Order: sequence, then C-alpha cells, then structure tokens
Amino acid sequence: MMRLTLLSAALLLSTAAYTQDLTNARGNIIERSLSESWALTPEAQRGTLRLTSYKPFYLTAGRWTNDPNEQPSSENPAYSVPEARAYNNYEARFQLSFKTKVLQDFLFGTGDLWVGYTQYAHWQIYNTALSRPFRELNYEPEIMVNFPINARLFGLDLKMAGASFNHQSNGRDLPRSRSWNRVIFNLAMEGKNIRIHLKPWIRLPDADDENPLITSFIGRGEAIVVYRAGKHIAYAVGTNTLTLKQNRGGLQLNYLYPVKANLRLQAQFFTGYGETLIDYNHRQTTIGLGVSFVDW
Repeated sequence: MMRLTLLSAALLLSTAAYTQDLTNARGNIIERSLSESWALTPEAQRGTLRLTSYKPFYLTAGRWTNDPNEQPSSENPAYSVPEARAYNNYEARFQLSFKTKVLQDFLFGTGDLWVGYTQYAHWQIYNTALSRPFRELNYEPEIMVNFPINARLFGLDLKMAGASFNHQSNGRDLPRSRSWNRVIFNLAMEGKNIRIHLKPWIRLPDADDENPLITSFIGRGEAIVVYRAGKHIAYAVGTNTLTLKQNRGGLQLNYLYPVKANLRLQAQFFTGYGETLIDYNHRQTTIGLGVSFVDW
C-alpha cells in the first residue's frame, strides 16, 4: 500500500509539472523543437534546476501479452526463479520521466550537464488471485552531457550530441533482481515533421552479473523515430543487437491522437525482447490501449 501511495503521488506531481510546462494559457499543446526541449540555443535557455519532461508519460490501463513471463530466468543460476507464478495476460502499465539541467555551459563553453529519471511499471491490477501485485518496476536514473550542434545529416538538421551514464534496475532481491550500467551515446536530429534519436551504448561490467547476456537479447543500441502529421503522432522505439548472427532486439510502436490539450489516446504495440528488465531474455508480443500526457 505504501509503494502504491508513493507511486500515485509521483504520478500526480509529474502530471502537474508537465501540464504547466507543456501547455499555454489557452490549454493548447506547445510543440517543442529539440532546441527548445534541450535549451540548445541562447534563446531557448531557461536556467538550471527546472523540472521538464524527458521521455513520454503515459498510462496504459489495458495491456495484453501473448506470453506472460511466469518464471523469469537468467544465465546466472542464482537469478533464475525456481517456481512459476500465475500471471494474467492482462495488466496495466505506466511510465513517467523527467529531467533537469544542473550545470550550463560548464564543458568547453557549450556542454550542459543534465540529470534525468525514468520509471515504468507493469501492474497486475486484474489479477485478484495474486492480490493485484506489481509484476515489475524499473528505475532508470541518468547523468547526461549534451552539446549543441548545427549541421546536416541524412537530410536532417543535426542538433545535439552527447553521452550519458545510465543505471537501470528493478530494485528487487534475489532471484528476481535485475540491473545493468551503460554509457550511452546520443545523436539527435530533426526535420519538418520528423525527429530521430540514435543511441548506441557500451555496457559496463558488473562484479555479480545478474543478466550476463542482456546485450545479446535487448541489444547494443536504440533508435527513436517520431513522426507528426497534423493531429496524428506516431513514434517507434527499437533496440537491436547489431549483429548478423542471432539478431535480436525489440520494437515498440505508438500512435497518439489528441483529445484535449495534453490528453491523448494512445495505442501501443511491442514485440521482441526486453520490454522490462525481468523480461530481458523473454520474447513476447503485447498490445495496449491507454492515455498519454507527454510524448517526445
């Protein structure tokens, strides 16, 4: 109950912050460029320690999977669950994410230091037999250094490059504990109706590896593509192992349609590995319907 209360409070606080940050006095959505989102130009500077949106914020009340991961396993035997749990095919999912600039122009006169945090949860809210547990909670703090760029790449405007230290974990005990650390490199570009983030990463070694082959399933990099056409917004998030042999990864597709101001209807489709950390080596296909408050 305490965990649920804290999560609910975080959701409400984040929603309030995002609503203030992303709407104008008339309640219309403010579409922001990369320069505005990451304060890449003098005109876009808004100071430090101001809470702004990072990754999408949404609530999927109905999510269906073709293969719930009832008995998570790992290549490290100490992290393989000995008994299966009767999880439902249906659950809820929500995600919140925010960032703040800590230092401005601190590196070579142009580099900014950001701190970000993302959290998403899979909640077996319809599973009364197991007392509606949270099946998986993932926490992702991140420290980022970004540099503004003004160049052309693939016919788009290259706006930003940087790197980050990323820690992701599910905060659980043996044998369900999962975590890893990465150095993630980032290139961000945009055109009239499109935005692309390319994020290859290097996994850092762990003394006690909870998920030894995580990069062989989730992958070694991520690509995010956002497309806007009038009221319609679609974005894809794909990961890949970047190998020809045993090529794996995951693909998430999202479609958003506005209802009022920041509120949008959202349809989400995922297939592949690593929808959550506990599912890093578990392949499944999921479909979800819900509402979105913040997109990319």
